[in-house]
Amino acid sequence: MPSRTFGRVRITLPDLTDGSLSNVSALESGRGIVQEFAYADADLRDLDLANARLITGRITNLRAYRVHLDDARVDSVEFDGCDLGSLQWVDSRLSRVVFKNCKILGGNYSNLTLDNVLFDHCKLDYSTFEKLRATGALAFTGCALTESTFSGCDLTAAVFNDCTLRDTEFGRGTYRATDLRGNDLSALRGIGNLTKVIIDRPQQIELTQALMTELGVTFGDDLDEPDSWRPL
Repeated sequence: MPSRTFGRVRITLPDLTDGSLSNVSALESGRGIVQEFAYADADLRDLDLANARLITGRITNLRAYRVHLDDARVDSVEFDGCDLGSLQWVDSRLSRVVFKNCKILGGNYSNLTLDNVLFDHCKLDYSTFEKLRATGALAFTGCALTESTFSGCDLTAAVFNDCTLRDTEFGRGTYRATDLRGNDLSALRGIGNLTKVIIDRPQQIELTQALMTELGVTFGDDLDEPDSWRPL
């Protein structure tokens, strides 16, 4: 099986051989299962999949203006260069899945179980990740996550590498051994929830800056000299 390593985590990737994949014209199937497939260059208004199984395939240059996936099982699938608008992805399981060079702005991911999942150079700004559970390796590398929110997630041992984390909020959740090395942490939100994460020593300054911003701290030498004593 092919794999990639990020920090202390190795992600098993889908093993896809183009010669073994058959071109399909849709991701829907009467049996609910699409297997050993290649789906490319589609421009859809809506993509709505419920109780679907996508097994061993590659989805390339898919553009969809509204995407809703519910109870979807995705195994050994690569999404490459896809633009998925108004994404709602709920109650699903992903295993050995790669999102590469994808644009998924404002996505809503809820109650997903992730096992060997990689987001590679994706635009994920303004997204909401709620109740994600990483049961295997999970990595975000080179991704933009501006103003995205993680809430109620179990990101144990997940990796964020070379990501844009401007005003990215980490709400209550489990972050044991979440690896934040190689990122600028100075504009994170929810610093108090990031217990037991992994950082490099120089990043202490960035976390301190983020915490001071979050607390709304004012330095005394930035205050105007008062005319007389008054409570602040």
